[in-house]
Amino acid sequence: MKNKFSNQLALISLAISAFAIGSTEFISVGLLPLIKDAFNITIPLAGLTVSLYAIGVTVGAPILTPLTNNMKRKTVLILIMVIFIIANIFAGMATSFTLLLLMRVLSAFSHGVFMSIATTIAADLVPPHKRSSAIALMFTGLTVATITGVPFGTWVGQHFGYEMSFYTIAIIGIISLIANIAFVPKNLTEYKQAPIVKQLAVLKNKPLMTIYLITALGYGGTFVVYTYLTEILTHILGYESNSIVTILILYGVMVAIGNTLGGKLTNHAPTKSLTIIFLLQALTLLLVGLTLHFHVVGLVSILLMGLFAFMNVPGLQLIVVLFAERNSKETVNFASSLNISAFNIGITLGSVIGGFILNHISLSFTPYFGFIMVIMASLLMFAVNRNENSEPLQTTC
Repeated sequence: MKNKFSNQLALISLAISAFAIGSTEFISVGLLPLIKDAFNITIPLAGLTVSLYAIGVTVGAPILTPLTNNMKRKTVLILIMVIFIIANIFAGMATSFTLLLLMRVLSAFSHGVFMSIATTIAADLVPPHKRSSAIALMFTGLTVATITGVPFGTWVGQHFGYEMSFYTIAIIGIISLIANIAFVPKNLTEYKQAPIVKQLAVLKNKPLMTIYLITALGYGGTFVVYTYLTEILTHILGYESNSIVTILILYGVMVAIGNTLGGKLTNHAPTKSLTIIFLLQALTLLLVGLTLHFHVVGLVSILLMGLFAFMNVPGLQLIVVLFAERNSKETVNFASSLNISAFNIGITLGSVIGGFILNHISLSFTPYFGFIMVIMASLLMFAVNRNENSEPLQTTC
């Protein structure tokens, strides 16, 4: 019982760290208008604070994670949170847009390594049949960030300047650092990691590569809309600026519910569950597009979009761990880091597509492009599930 309680505290500590990281990842969504005004730039250019962050995670996760293979995982967690704190402090102090972008990328590097390592730690702290729920609990930090971190950061930015938002995130990072030091076990199981050349063999694993593509399409589809959510709420649905924080909180509540449900639904038969989840996510994006010019119904559709936005995350991370373990436990960290990259490729792709639509077509068309991406993910997951039927993934052995 004591060990179970200790492991629960460790998972909560990881969730606090994920909360800090989630807050800084998505904070720019709410701060885009303020950043635009502060540096006298356009909204699409300000959107680089979202897309370049995602690129930083994409590149940093697979490159930097193998470099930490000879370090204990708790040591890695502590080191990257220190870097994260420093990056956010200097982001708040940035005197130019270029410096702000550089600090976003530095913060993103720590993000990528943290999420890949924390996923494997979370999965190892619980019995096999609860792994997806454990990953979901760790990712709850990200979802809670959308409930409180992003709206609160937006409120702080609106009232005290965008700089204070980054300083606040740095304080949260310090709290998470203390939690990691206090509660994450020192005696974590340290798996021997394969040489980098052997780990690169993961790139030849067709089932894993398919999952990475599904991750990028399925997760990124929502970001075609979400990256410019503030603009949609104000300029299309007609909500006042002082209502945005409340709406973001409601959106975050739906995301948290969806993340928890996703963890429970994908503990068993994850590929089958994800096929259905992606299909429902795609249909919801289609609904958003059809109702985007209706003040109340459009908002309800967006909140439903939030329900499915993170529902796929625990299952996708679990599948990557299970697929990698089939070949070698020595490649699990690297395989996990590649999926973190895939998530952020999706964010980058989504934000770039959204920006293109904003500039060349119309912001109201973003949900339809998101629908196309997610329906493709659903079809690919259907194919993966069909292949797994002869040898289904087992999470209880």
